Amino acid sequence: MAKAVRLADIGKKLNVSTVTVSKALSGQKGVSEELRAKIIQLADEMGYQKSESRKNTNEGKSFTLGIIVADRYVSENQSFYWKLYQEIARQAVSRTCFAMLEVISSEVEKRRELPKVLLEKKADGLIIMGEFERGYAEFLAEDAGVPLIGLDTTGRGKSSDCVVSNNLMGGYEMTNYLFSMGHSKIGFVGKRLMTTSIDDRYFGYLKSLMEHGVPWREDWVIDDRDSDGVMDNEKEFILPEDMPTAFFCNSDLAASMMYQKLVREGYDVTGDISIVGFDNYLADQFAGIGLTTYEIDTKEMAKRVVHIILHKLLNARYSTGTFVIPGRFIERESVRRIGPPVPFV
Repeated sequence: MAKAVRLADIGKKLNVSTVTVSKALSGQKGVSEELRAKIIQLADEMGYQKSESRKNTNEGKSFTLGIIVADRYVSENQSFYWKLYQEIARQAVSRTCFAMLEVISSEVEKRRELPKVLLEKKADGLIIMGEFERGYAEFLAEDAGVPLIGLDTTGRGKSSDCVVSNNLMGGYEMTNYLFSMGHSKIGFVGKRLMTTSIDDRYFGYLKSLMEHGVPWREDWVIDDRDSDGVMDNEKEFILPEDMPTAFFCNSDLAASMMYQKLVREGYDVTGDISIVGFDNYLADQFAGIGLTTYEIDTKEMAKRVVHIILHKLLNARYSTGTFVIPGRFIERESVRRIGPPVPFV
């Protein structure tokens, strides 16, 4: 069976980007008539075929939305992205569209291969859910050949449209809460430079420390995963000799694993150590202790990302930049008050 001709194949022969090829073939502005004619002629000669899902969009405006996520984020005990995908699927159906999920392996990332939903021309637009390795994110931005939008990622520095939770202010609010409960020795659990979400939550933590006049300590910043994104609370979660009285964990999963680590080491949560998380997606709280956390509004994020990608499919010039969705603070039992609130400086 002959290999399907991709937009990138056409662009390579004419030394133009896949975006330019896509605009030319769909009749969009931004391409000279001379170049458009060359692209159309070459596409016809090479046997390029439009995806079946796109052929009838002018009548019913129904699209197939591809959604990709790295396999390291959808392991058995990491259900946040499954929950987010389900919300996207519901929103897509409500707009007479279809959502198709593809899990991308680390090998595909390293080889810089397009997702199958694009290779097989099954998707009209692509939602990039969560962080990918920088080189792969840049590869997709250049060679996808369809409208793109990031969800829970800002694209690793590439200028692009994306929908994210308010991670920085969420991290700031969670750390402020710990100060309000009398804690001044506060640690952070999360591997820096792993994802933009973790980094933004960490920056919120630092902002709160600075505003309370509390020095930052390297030994109180604890990795929750290795460089491949694998979380293991025996190999990671290395506790310092001088322990904080509270930890802000970058996710509920990290908080859960930190709880297990602390219990193994003989600490009483919340008697000795208080912890807070981020996400509010864990179905089961640990040992009867409800986790204080910052809830991400997955329904609004899904609604917004579907709205934006559909507008991008109908109008190539449509762009929103970074769209930030606020979350909300949820107080449960995982933090013990140990004194009067620590004041701002």
